[in-house]
Order: sequence, then C-alpha cells, then structure tokens
Amino acid sequence: MLRCWKHSEDRCEDAECTDGGSAASPQSHFPHKAFWVIFSASLLLVIITLALTGHLGLSQPPAESLQLVRITAPDQTGLLINQSAVVDLQNDLVTFSITSPANQTSTVLFDVKHGLICYKPMDQESCFLRKMEESDYNNVHSLLQESTHKQGQVQLSRNETQRQREFLGVLAGSPVDVSTLEEPLQTLCRHSSVHWTRRVDGPGNQRLVYFCIDICFPSNICVSVCFYYLPE
Repeated sequence: MLRCWKHSEDRCEDAECTDGGSAASPQSHFPHKAFWVIFSASLLLVIITLALTGHLGLSQPPAESLQLVRITAPDQTGLLINQSAVVDLQNDLVTFSITSPANQTSTVLFDVKHGLICYKPMDQESCFLRKMEESDYNNVHSLLQESTHKQGQVQLSRNETQRQREFLGVLAGSPVDVSTLEEPLQTLCRHSSVHWTRRVDGPGNQRLVYFCIDICFPSNICVSVCFYYLPE
C-alpha cells in the first residue's frame, strides 16, 4: 500500500506510476497481443493466396499446350485456301477452320486420342464421322511437331503440293446419338445431326457428290474430301 502526504502529492503521483505495477501491466502486454493478431492474420492471408493460386493453376490448361498454325495454299484453280489449325498438345487434338473464298467456314476436328475425324461443313447442321487411318495420322503428325508451332505461319507452294482426293459415303440411315460422343466432338455437334461415313473408291455414275472440303497440311499435302449419300 502506497501512502502520500498532501504536501508531497506530486511525488506520490510519480511513485504510483513507477511502482511495481498493477496499473502498468495491461499496457505492457498490449503490443505483444497486437503483434500475434497481425501475424496470425497475415499467415492466414498467405495460406489462402497459395491455395487459390494452386487451384487456378491446376484447373487451367497450360497456355503452351495450345498452338495456332495458319496455313495458306492455292487450290487447283489457283485461288488461295486460308485455314488455321489449333493444335492441342495436351489432349492430342487438331482443329481446322477452313474459310472459303465466300467467307464461309468449315470445321474439321482430328481427335487423335480416340482415332476419329469429325467434319462439320459450312452452312450445314450436320456432322460426319470417320475413323482415322494411317495416312491421317501421318498428316496430323506434321502439325504435332514442335518446329511447326514455332513457325506459326505455313505457306505452301502450288508446284510442290501433292493433291489427293478422298470419297466418303454417308450412312444416312444410322444417325449417331450426340450424347454418346466424347468431348470436344459432343460440343461441336451438339445441335447437329451426326452420321458415320466410310471411305469408298468413288460415287459412281449414279451418285452425286454433294460437297467437298479441302484440307492442307504443312507436309505439302492437300486432301480434298468429298461426300455423297449412300443408299439406305
């Protein structure tokens, strides 16, 4: 117990502020408590940031797995065929967008993993499927090479380009259920009728070729794929 006389009131106040200290104790502990609160909040913020960064990194495909290659080649009449190919190295997909002189675009998707080709012609609500053959794998391989991606632009010469023609008969009597297709074929053909095709020697004299799609590859090969409907 601290006693002070009236005539020494000032001294009493000095002693009370410096004495053993029940009044000073809460103030001396406050900085330590504030430090731990701030430290805990900062640590929690760092953990949340790292968790979000890791989640986004896993959910998004690497940017380097997608490559865009533009291919320009003259057709048999000398007109330029402008097309682009998006190469998805991670999923073994090559998607061609082929633009005609009338500014209409057809889509051809090579699903290497499942061994399928999907043709979606311009101005048609139809998709046509075919199983990949050895020549298809060889043609697509020229786009999967790393050197092709670094170029980004491929210009084919008319004199050096090999031209091939394929005839595909459409099996119109056996439509395919879109829901049974794997992605991204299901997305591409979601609002379209889907039919299988098979390679044939030619349409014959009694069959009319309905349309053709020209596809050019960096290996100096252009393939004209022509479709006609087989009898049911």
